[in-house]
Amino acid sequence: MELTNFLSFSFLISALRVSVPLVFAAQAGLLSERSGVVQIALEGFMLVGAFSGAVFGFHFNSALVGFLFAFLFGSAFSLLFSLFTIKFKSDQIVIGTAFNLLIAGLIPFISKYLYNSTGSTPSLPMEVRFIFEPLIFSVVMVILVHFGLTRWRSGYWIQFAGEHPETLLSAGVSVDKVRWVSLFLCGGIASLGGASLSLFLSSNYSPLMTGGRGFIALSAVILGKWKPVPTYLACLLFGALDALQIRLQGVEVLGSKIPVQWIQILPYLLTIIILAGLFGKSRAPTFLGKK
Repeated sequence: MELTNFLSFSFLISALRVSVPLVFAAQAGLLSERSGVVQIALEGFMLVGAFSGAVFGFHFNSALVGFLFAFLFGSAFSLLFSLFTIKFKSDQIVIGTAFNLLIAGLIPFISKYLYNSTGSTPSLPMEVRFIFEPLIFSVVMVILVHFGLTRWRSGYWIQFAGEHPETLLSAGVSVDKVRWVSLFLCGGIASLGGASLSLFLSSNYSPLMTGGRGFIALSAVILGKWKPVPTYLACLLFGALDALQIRLQGVEVLGSKIPVQWIQILPYLLTIIILAGLFGKSRAPTFLGKK
């Protein structure tokens, strides 16, 4: 394959497609963190969405039904996350890590019960899978989050919960209730990102198929400075890198093939660089992570 083919129309379409799960997860993480709750459980929420979407999509023979159930299950699991982080004031980093581990262990158990296998779920027929719909849904989600945070009263409440919770309290609004709602939406929206993997980019759920995308989405939030549109652009950048690493596989440079392992680490390498602050400092919400 020629290097000049990389920036073709098909490459752009591929970049947009693979960025869809990241877009959902990043917008979800943004809502959580703007309300003041550190969100490293995106990986777990995405796994919930990928699995529940595949299971219900298969049994109802409808990708859209699978998508809806992914939102419901993600939101339901977010209540468990909220119980510890908001009600019990537990350490948000510890709970996020524990949540990811819990989901990673729980899904094989349920899969064994349902399909007598801890591996992949049954595949959806090609005619049932999404064609392009999640691509549109993800853009609509970015628009909703952007206008919700900047134009709607509830969006202002979310921002105040993360920046000036005392002001919110003085106005008679419960900070905890705002954070409960933010996390409820976060769990549901992040799960849509996972469902995009099993219903759009592939035809079933396979173990740990998120492959660290939850953490990449979190770095997109940081790169986007906790703003919806810049975060979306950061997701497109990661999507382009992901599409690029797929196309670089098998390409010869100076007479020799680039090792696949070196190509596959590109998105993760950029994630580490961003999280290390090498792209410049970003100002997090003032009360992020504070109880």
